[in-house]
Amino acid sequence: MSSSPHSGMPVQARSRKRHRLALVAGVAGLVATTFGPAGAARAAGVTDRPAPAVCPANVGETADCYTGRDVNGAHYAIAVPKEWNGSLVVHAHGGPDLGEASDPARSTDDLDRWSVMVEEGYAWAGSSYRRGGYGTRMAAEDTENLRRLFVREFGRPERTYLHGQSWGGNVAAKTVETYATEHGPYDGALLTNGVLAGGSRGYDQRVDLRVVYQYYCRNLPRPGEPSYPLWQGLRADSTLTPAGLRARLRECTGYDAPAGERTALQQRNLDDILAVTRIPERTLETHLRFAVFTFRDIVHHRLGGRNPFGNQGVRYTGSHDDRELNAGVERFRADPAARRDLSWDSDLTGRVAVPVLTLHAVDDPTAFVEHEAAYLATLRGARRDHHLVQTFTTESEHSGLSAAEYATSVAALDTWARTGRKPTPRSVAASCPSFDTVHRTGCHYDPAFRPAPYASRVAPRPGGLSWPAMTAAQEAAWSRIEGVGIAP
Repeated sequence: MSSSPHSGMPVQARSRKRHRLALVAGVAGLVATTFGPAGAARAAGVTDRPAPAVCPANVGETADCYTGRDVNGAHYAIAVPKEWNGSLVVHAHGGPDLGEASDPARSTDDLDRWSVMVEEGYAWAGSSYRRGGYGTRMAAEDTENLRRLFVREFGRPERTYLHGQSWGGNVAAKTVETYATEHGPYDGALLTNGVLAGGSRGYDQRVDLRVVYQYYCRNLPRPGEPSYPLWQGLRADSTLTPAGLRARLRECTGYDAPAGERTALQQRNLDDILAVTRIPERTLETHLRFAVFTFRDIVHHRLGGRNPFGNQGVRYTGSHDDRELNAGVERFRADPAARRDLSWDSDLTGRVAVPVLTLHAVDDPTAFVEHEAAYLATLRGARRDHHLVQTFTTESEHSGLSAAEYATSVAALDTWARTGRKPTPRSVAASCPSFDTVHRTGCHYDPAFRPAPYASRVAPRPGGLSWPAMTAAQEAAWSRIEGVGIAP
């Protein structure tokens, strides 16, 4: 039986691979029986058993695919390559998506997007989480629940790795801290374009966008509309849609029109908003959606209307009149209990016990690269930075990087976990061309790059210069508070 030239599967694993494939076949037969005509009624509800499914297009017939819904209601997708190398990648998706229920399409879409993992011989499992909306620990628990389900149905993999992209990087990092020890069940984590500053600081740039936008545009809310404090993002009962938000942003800035078609006021508003917040023009709408709809979810749906955000003491610079801006922008202070609950749910302590490899585009316009500086400072603060290797590319994307780089990264992580030999940014970059001969998507590594401190990109709030944002001692103390955090 042949194997992928980059699978990293040792010879002794091949007999185990045959055993795993036999297990997959057994599960397929069991599930086919369960979901046959006699089991139609059971199929309508939550069964916690995987059912055979058509693989997404980029996976095709190279794997056996399964979908299901776990006991908490989280939809999931699983793929086991026909040429399985014996190891598993458990994926944590980004977002968060804001629908009420778990989205059955999310995990399948992510499997299609990161089919490179399956091409490299890894089994893949991704959860859509039990509900939409914010909840990092909830998403981490659903990720771990899916790993356990995979083991129960398909057997224990030789190695198990976490992968998280965007907010999923925060989820995967939280999963590592919560569930991974030196003795398992995870052997390492790959965090790509991750939101690694955590929730209590990672959204401060969007807090600044929310107040700066309203100072210039004054249409969210408009005069005459019900007012609300801007830290809410949006009032709880608002019927504003993303299309409506887009129309208001266009009205104020003309952001999606050619420069020559903007009015002088629109151009000045746009220039000031971008200069002060340092948000790229091409993702201004994306960031504003987060600052409106995700903030509403966090405040009203997860924190009972309490405010976890603040901008007291922040001085905004870069506009045509900083003095007027700072005098007129809305100011507010976080509720300490709300900030604690958001921190406990999403901030990272840095206490990791397994190899962690990160991959981040230097010009990521959504999760800017200084998140990596925050993560390094977090692990250094916990004296665990020896578990971390950070790599960077010259790409300008957020949602997807070169397939050759994902293949390179997971292989480097696998070798590190198996041998104990820690890679370097230069050795990872040097290994990419061999993977690119297969994937032909390019290698864009910059081994010499180091991000500037997080505070160089986002004005720190009081106490915001020290890392971790939540220490392990704080986490332990807060965990004893009844009802702490964000409910699943």
